[in-house]
Amino acid sequence: MSHGGFTTCLWFDGQAEEAAHYYVSVFKDSGIGRVTRWSEAGPGEAGTVLTVEFTANGQKFVALNGGPEFTFSEAISFQILCADQREIDHYWARLTEDGGEGGPCGWLKDKYGVSWQVCPERLLEMTSDPDPQKAARAFGAMMKMGKLDLAALEQAYAGE
Repeated sequence: MSHGGFTTCLWFDGQAEEAAHYYVSVFKDSGIGRVTRWSEAGPGEAGTVLTVEFTANGQKFVALNGGPEFTFSEAISFQILCADQREIDHYWARLTEDGGEGGPCGWLKDKYGVSWQVCPERLLEMTSDPDPQKAARAFGAMMKMGKLDLAALEQAYAGE
């Protein structure tokens, strides 16, 4: 693993390898790296997966089989900035499949409980517009949505 930057460690209870392969299948510019296994020194069962290094969307991660002590919460989420509705639809569908669930304002939880914000890049421009009314209309529309609808956001922003 190269020096510099950050590697995000995700703590799982036995699903580290499965989760790493799942995220690699969802995002482009992704791949599986080094896998480490528990040794005879434990505390995990010797030979079972301890960590899986992977890249998803060009970002470095390590999945750790740490046990049941800790679980994910919405206090940390990953923002996926999308170019268009097709990307929004892709990530929303893939990350809510097999037990994931959609939430409000473009947020969702995947089947492992990891929180994601599936957001069009354009929304950030709209909600930071120097015209406070345009920004407020876009923000208000977003607050009423689950999966974000870029066309409806654009209409609200434009005052249509």
